[in-house]
Amino acid sequence: MYSVILCGGSGTRLWPFSRKNFAKQFLSFYGNQSLLQEAYSRINEIMPKERIFFVTNQDNFFNVFNQIKELEPKFPRDHIIIEPQSQNTAPAIALAVKHLTVKEKIADDAPIIFLYSDHYISKRIAFLAKVKQILKEVGDHVGTLGITPTRPETGYGYIRKGKKLNGLYEVSEFKEKPDLATAEKYLKSGEYVWNSGMYIFNARTFERELARHAPAIYALYKKDLASFRAEFKNAPSISIDYAISEKSDQVVVLEGEFGWKDIGSFDGLAEIYEQEGIEHRPRLVSIDSKNIFAYSASDRLIATIGVEDLVIVENRDSILVQKRGRGEDVKKIVEQLKTGEHKELEHNLLVHRPWGKYEVLIDEEKHKVKKITVYPGEKLSLQSHNHRAEHWVVVKGTANVVNGGKEIVLQENQSTYIPLAAKHRLSNQGEENLEIIEVQTGDYLGEDDIIRYDDIYKRI
Repeated sequence: MYSVILCGGSGTRLWPFSRKNFAKQFLSFYGNQSLLQEAYSRINEIMPKERIFFVTNQDNFFNVFNQIKELEPKFPRDHIIIEPQSQNTAPAIALAVKHLTVKEKIADDAPIIFLYSDHYISKRIAFLAKVKQILKEVGDHVGTLGITPTRPETGYGYIRKGKKLNGLYEVSEFKEKPDLATAEKYLKSGEYVWNSGMYIFNARTFERELARHAPAIYALYKKDLASFRAEFKNAPSISIDYAISEKSDQVVVLEGEFGWKDIGSFDGLAEIYEQEGIEHRPRLVSIDSKNIFAYSASDRLIATIGVEDLVIVENRDSILVQKRGRGEDVKKIVEQLKTGEHKELEHNLLVHRPWGKYEVLIDEEKHKVKKITVYPGEKLSLQSHNHRAEHWVVVKGTANVVNGGKEIVLQENQSTYIPLAAKHRLSNQGEENLEIIEVQTGDYLGEDDIIRYDDIYKRI
């Protein structure tokens, strides 16, 4: 058995936390692990790392690799499958199955479970028991996990159960997100489960159903892997639900209840915190206020007076205030940000890079101050700037520096000045994170003022 974790989404409904360059699956909302790391840790309890794969896009490759490497330093880099272009879940899954059959040479009857990197599951043992059961029983069907509904939820799709097949049910039909009255009817009938979106099937079954219901994707899938990748942009951008599962008569569902929630909005996140009793970081001072969910990425004090039913989130450079229950509408804010070309849409004051991360502390017209963290064994590109000079001060670890024609080693509290146009490089050859403070001065301080001469991450 194998697992593939899908992690190429952008998560626009969780702006301002989720950004184009660091989507929600890489964020930690509770505990010490990100949503992606939690997804990996869960499945890794019943499956070795050699059988766990990821599908993501080029922009997120190093975000995935660095986060999983924190948990599993020897995780195989080639187990992260890169989509040539984001084309929704059906093409992404087809690419993953093709990769597994060609590169890993898996048996065509080996079951594969497709998981998402942004789901919350509080009952891990119960979840893994259901995963093992459906992997064992799915056979040549398309299997999915259905969640026993606990309330008339209007934010999830539903699955109607049909004839029982041992521990599974035939799927009678899929239903889109209902209105409240319909959701109440579904709940009362006992015939419906929530659609988790997690699918389980083998390569043989997938190819058969792809040929029957998604011929355009199947035509690409039948090509060799290199041609499939080269023509991937021509695949229809369609979900696996619309492409196969809602059309197929071979879908079965296993019902379960394991504390599952799709973190699709701040309303959902607030619900998780409140129902599960999870502590969160922000300091909230509230006077004559009710039903307030506040979250601050930087642990800033949030104070409210005489308000109710609000979600307030702060992320260093942006603040969102929404009425509770309006979480789905955050994507409308994102559309306005796109129209206005606001930099806060894509970038964050905390920016992740293949070698580590940096946080912008001060950003003025003629000077900028960053805190730069370089992970052990990593290095920045050999580069120069046409418009700025830099001053580096080491605050933690040991820095190996190329500055012009010199190679120097800097310890804590030591510094170096890098003149405008000088070739320079920063690397960390130690075993702990390297942290420096970088002060930039010049007439232009944009991130595009970089000329790269050598880069281990192939960004030249």
